[in-house]
Amino acid sequence: MDRYFVLHAPRQTGKTTALRTLASELTAEGDIAALMFSCERAKSAGDDYAAAEEILLKSLRQAAEWAGWSEELLPPDPWPQAPAGTRFGSALTEWCHRSPRRVVLFLDEIDALQGNSMVSILSQLRDGHNARPGGRPFPTSVVLCGLGNVRDYKVASGSDPDGWNPASPFNIITDSLRLGDFSADEIAELYDQHTQAAGQEFTKDAVDRVFELTQGQPWLVNALAFEIILQIGVTATITARQVEEAKERLIRKRAPHLEALVARLREPRVERVIEPILAGTWPDADAAFDDDVSYVHDLGLIKGTGKLEIANPIYREVLLRVLGHRTERFVQAEPRSFVLPDGRFDLDRLLEEFVVFWREHGEVLVRQEGYHEAACQIILMAFLHRLVNGGGYLDREYAAGTKRLDVLVRWPYTGPDGERLMQREAMELKVWRAGGDDPLPDGLAQLDRYLDRLTLDTGVLVIFDRRPEALPWKERGAFEQATTPSGREVTVLRV
Repeated sequence: MDRYFVLHAPRQTGKTTALRTLASELTAEGDIAALMFSCERAKSAGDDYAAAEEILLKSLRQAAEWAGWSEELLPPDPWPQAPAGTRFGSALTEWCHRSPRRVVLFLDEIDALQGNSMVSILSQLRDGHNARPGGRPFPTSVVLCGLGNVRDYKVASGSDPDGWNPASPFNIITDSLRLGDFSADEIAELYDQHTQAAGQEFTKDAVDRVFELTQGQPWLVNALAFEIILQIGVTATITARQVEEAKERLIRKRAPHLEALVARLREPRVERVIEPILAGTWPDADAAFDDDVSYVHDLGLIKGTGKLEIANPIYREVLLRVLGHRTERFVQAEPRSFVLPDGRFDLDRLLEEFVVFWREHGEVLVRQEGYHEAACQIILMAFLHRLVNGGGYLDREYAAGTKRLDVLVRWPYTGPDGERLMQREAMELKVWRAGGDDPLPDGLAQLDRYLDRLTLDTGVLVIFDRRPEALPWKERGAFEQATTPSGREVTVLRV
């Protein structure tokens, strides 16, 4: 239909691969010359739009030459001369005038363009698009591909982000498309390609666990399989246990993909969205916050723009580990000392040790933590991670507005008859904030529901007192027994 589009998705979700494949398939049909090229090198041009035009045209020609096209399809060499600020559009016009086929362009990494360079290129695309009905040759269809949605480009081009005014380069866009994550069936299909090629199978439990951990995030799906097959070197059938091991290795290595996400955590816009998710509080919503939510969603850190929660369990764990790194340095206890003679984990002693730790370091760490509203949750998670993750696993669940953080400690051990068993201990974290009521009743009810879901008989409720009238730090750490609404006997720790 000769339309122009935006395609956006977080990094390493397959945008470039999809567009490159689409360009190849369209060109093979015979009546279109479809080309994908990257704008990334033009980032160095900054506001120098003349330099940006030069870099983009070189990248475009190079991509066409690498595509292996016949001479008649290639763009002109040299490009026609034109004043700065019009050269990119003039070059596309000349190419389309000469080409025996309709030209389709995919501009990858479009958000690498900065300031005036972005404004200039977008304006030239709009000008060429609008001149087509008058007979000016110009690309039949254009897709702008990057991290950002339409709104981000409108801001970058100096237009009203909430309007669709005639001056905006984006009144020419038909739709803004988001490349989605894999479904569970698509992960199974992808892994089955490996099975067909190499004869190595994935159990259904393994595939289900991959989907559970990644929620279909393409890079993570591929990275887990790569870690199992090529790094760990598994040659037999792949099981859920090996997926778990690969997840741990992936997080410890902090691969560039995860490192890039981590680097975003200290951005004010990101912190404003992630902090209430960690703290379980309701954010102060306004128009600016809505923009921040869209931005963080485009980065791939959260699932959607409605209910605020982290995109997948691997990201949930990475975020808390990174934010708790400072706290971990203060934990001096030896992890193996918490293993009981029968191989089980001594959770009671861990909680007692946390009380000592909180009295000594809590005040300083809360004050130092950048995510101040979520400081208590981050500190306890760091303490647990330091002492549990050597031999066990931590599963965390949290989302904005829940007023809690759920934690499941899983500790594998060997039973008396040599059987492999799994100890499971559930914890609920609550914060008593200034002006609020004692969260004990709500906490017990929430812990009850969590234990129902886990089919466990008992658990622990930890209540952090952040009120000004709370006990002095050196006096905190009271244990008590309580009964949940369903009659479960649970431990309550107030710190």
